[in-house]
Amino acid sequence: MRGMKPSVTVQLPSLLEPVTGGVRKLAASGESLREVLDDLVAREPRLKPHLFNEAGEFRRHVLCFHNGTNTRWLEGLDVPVADGDTILFMQAVSGG
Repeated sequence: MRGMKPSVTVQLPSLLEPVTGGVRKLAASGESLREVLDDLVAREPRLKPHLFNEAGEFRRHVLCFHNGTNTRWLEGLDVPVADGDTILFMQAVSGG
């Protein structure tokens, strides 16, 4: 199976169900977190404006976790991924 990229499960918040036709769990692939996210928006282009701003960075209200680690704590998105990893998106809640 040489040349196959790792398959990662991406879980989306219920708020994005209308964008994906009710699907909250998607598969994406890539060698790095960045490649997986690129593959995700290539497969579901309507997600892009909900997850990323015009500069290609996560929107302020979007939280992304790779295997339970908040991606904001990482040095960047070029971290390697492995087959079976999970990416979880959540909507940040603010207000008072």
